[in-house]
Amino acid sequence: MSSEAKQQIHLRRFILISRAEGVSFLLLVLIGMPLKYMAGMPLMVKYVGWAHGLLFMAYIAQMLYVAYLLKWEVLKVIYGFIAALLPFGPFVFERSLKS
Repeated sequence: MSSEAKQQIHLRRFILISRAEGVSFLLLVLIGMPLKYMAGMPLMVKYVGWAHGLLFMAYIAQMLYVAYLLKWEVLKVIYGFIAALLPFGPFVFERSLKS
């Protein structure tokens, strides 16, 4: 397997993790938190929050690995980290990778 093929595989894996992390964050903020605080139903936050935490760690780990493979500038890595902290951020960051 060529180095370029390996890079593309890991970049695609990062994009999939990024999408899952973004969706889990939106579920947590837009559905789980309102259910917890307005309807007294904390269970969604427990499970979606747990899944989001794992996906966040996977996002950061895969982003750092892809940044190493593709020799990203430090500023791009910082943008990727900030994107993971904002709703819709991972989707915007992913779009910047494709352009």
